Amino acid sequence: MSALAGVRVLDLTRFLAGPFCTAILADLGAEVIKVEAPRGGDEGRYGYPTADGVPVAFLALNRNKKGITLDLRHPEGRALVCRFLPHVDVLAENFAGGTLARWGLAPEQLVREHPRLIVASMSGFGQTGPWAERPSYDIVAQAAGGFMSLTGFPESPPTRGGGSLGDYLQGLFGAVGVLAALNARARTGRGQAVDVSAQDAVFSILDGWPTIHAATGKVPARVGNRHLATAPYDSFRARDGWVVIAVATNRIFRRLAEAIGRPELGSDPRFRGAAGRLERSAEINELVGAWVAERTLEEVTDALGPARANVPCSPVYGVAELLRHPQLLARDMVVRLPHAKLGEVAVPGVAVKLSDSPGAVGRLGPELGEHNQEIYAGLLGLGSEELTHLRAAEVI
Repeated sequence: MSALAGVRVLDLTRFLAGPFCTAILADLGAEVIKVEAPRGGDEGRYGYPTADGVPVAFLALNRNKKGITLDLRHPEGRALVCRFLPHVDVLAENFAGGTLARWGLAPEQLVREHPRLIVASMSGFGQTGPWAERPSYDIVAQAAGGFMSLTGFPESPPTRGGGSLGDYLQGLFGAVGVLAALNARARTGRGQAVDVSAQDAVFSILDGWPTIHAATGKVPARVGNRHLATAPYDSFRARDGWVVIAVATNRIFRRLAEAIGRPELGSDPRFRGAAGRLERSAEINELVGAWVAERTLEEVTDALGPARANVPCSPVYGVAELLRHPQLLARDMVVRLPHAKLGEVAVPGVAVKLSDSPGAVGRLGPELGEHNQEIYAGLLGLGSEELTHLRAAEVI
């Protein structure tokens, strides 16, 4: 049995951060009921490249979920949300801060009315504070949280981290919050509101710099792929691609020096300690870069691999290579699920491996309204006359 078997989630989230949160819960066994607008559905169906018209990114992000349609902007739609609440453990949403409250569905109010309910809200800036109602997207979160100030090369402008890092980070913290609230409820019997801000999430991973600055006045410089505290720690071009090499200790540096045929560097007092190597990082990078440039990726990683020098390193993989990477395949991180039109769709596996109650990826995301009959008639007990009315009124 999966860890979250028996937990039911009403998922009002859309596009990316919220759906990633609920995907984690679904991967771990929760029954997730994804709510989409009757006209058009989740924006995530249209925000990424499709395959022969199929929104494959949406299907992957919303794996393991059931899907219904419901217009939350319609009063009858919001009334239906309230009818769901006695039947669910978690309500998840990622509207701009204060949206549920304006609809008469304030999280604290819902928890008072349904004492075991957990309401997880994910927004750009949280439900409180002077910026609470501001809209946000990933790049806004990365800027407002400080990540862009750390990212990029010295001569470049502040740079957004690749992919939608801020969104995924917020979704991850959202899942942590839900799991913590479920654990608290197991002890107390009471649910609660969970409030996750994308700005907070990004601010929390600034590599200790808020603390360092508050204590010393120092601010981090943008150093590209290098590290502010050690060297060599960078990407290097080989004959057939790029490789990263990371050295954090004297012992690893001595092993690297021997591997590149310069063992004397390991005992050179100029390069002893991280501070010395950092001061001469340009010189070290030039030496390592010259050695890498003469070799293929396989030759570099063999020489530095665990059977020889044992220096942390990796080729810089693209997604095409990752889909066939033996390590990811060995850990079931590439799951291929059947699809009527495409034959199959590859999706990420479950990142958290539990020994006794493992999660699983069993199906692709739903078609728009695919489970309306099952959920509205089966779970809520709505009759055919009421369902006909709701469809005619475009509430579902």
